[in-house]
Amino acid sequence: MKQSTLHNRQQSLFRRLSAVCLTGRTFLGLAFALVLGLFSSCVDEEEFPDTNRGNLQALWTIMDQRYCFFEEKGVNWDSVRAVYEPRVTNQSMTSEQLLEVLGDMLATLKDGHVNLYAGFDYTRYWGFHENYPSNYSDSLITRYLGTDYKIASGLYYRILDDNVGYIRCSTFNTTFGDGNLDDILAYLVTCNGLIIDVRDNGGGMLTMAEKLAARFINQKTLVGYMRHKTGKGHNDFSSMEEQWLTPSSGLRWQKRVIVLTNRAVFSAANEFVKYMKCSPLVTVVGDKTGGGAGLPFSSELPNGWIIRFSACPMYDRDKNCTENGIEPDYSVSLDSRDFAAGYDTLIEMARHLLRSGTLALAVPCGEQLLLPVVGRSLLRPDRQMIWPGL
Repeated sequence: MKQSTLHNRQQSLFRRLSAVCLTGRTFLGLAFALVLGLFSSCVDEEEFPDTNRGNLQALWTIMDQRYCFFEEKGVNWDSVRAVYEPRVTNQSMTSEQLLEVLGDMLATLKDGHVNLYAGFDYTRYWGFHENYPSNYSDSLITRYLGTDYKIASGLYYRILDDNVGYIRCSTFNTTFGDGNLDDILAYLVTCNGLIIDVRDNGGGMLTMAEKLAARFINQKTLVGYMRHKTGKGHNDFSSMEEQWLTPSSGLRWQKRVIVLTNRAVFSAANEFVKYMKCSPLVTVVGDKTGGGAGLPFSSELPNGWIIRFSACPMYDRDKNCTENGIEPDYSVSLDSRDFAAGYDTLIEMARHLLRSGTLALAVPCGEQLLLPVVGRSLLRPDRQMIWPGL
């Protein structure tokens, strides 16, 4: 395949993928599958032998030319090669040993979207959350949900005893529809505020993150930017391409919202938090998210192993890269004394903020505006929900 032809096909596919991410009209996995078929065949025209050393060289080259976060990670990729290449030999080295060395090399990037898949195992980096306090407990969530909670396509929800709505969203791998979200918001309509708990949400489909976030804006909103690689150089990127979020045509929430986060909020869930921070209704409480702001793509080594890596960097609306996480508005950790007493510190903080009657609203000019919270609708005081056209 000629280099110019390959480049043109890649550019076209990147543009189509961007449209998928932003409009939510097509399942994102389809685009990833298309990229896999295009990207896995070659790294430009360079070929490597199917030997241990050849596979290391192929892996290093793929990452060198296509990975998008070398600057953000502060990694000198040439120095990494100098360290790990001598550890690989073509004699008396098993596949398991090769995978271990290649995995160690990739771990220097500290990127949860970088995985090398062999038939018997795969490498992974989970330090973005394992090296930090979890600030989450399944047993505490069970206590708050009780036994009379409701479930709609993987979303758990109920009204807490102080008339605060609670939605537990543990993944964006589950597909939920507009009807599900209409039912949930209609059920919670009488609540004084809403908590959306995305702690330990490792991501999934961007289309689902977008669909949920679209229930909390009332006008088309600039939520961020993205770029894609245009060449082999570490800094060869396209210009910033805008990401816009369009309001849902279904029920839209008009009261205050608290989003709970921890370090295990990653990938599509990280994007969800980015979207939600653009809504004047939303306050984020908890820990910094785990990041994962690069759209992942895949390629193939000579031995058939598949390497997945971050290829398209994404940014917030202020053009800050969110690969290393998003800071909360209120930094709160799970207190051991609260845990022993059966209380979730983050949920209790969210309830306190909603009950207190005032929260800082984010406004475009950067000023702080304080408005009553409990029982108030921000844009339509006479309505608790907005139907389009009303």
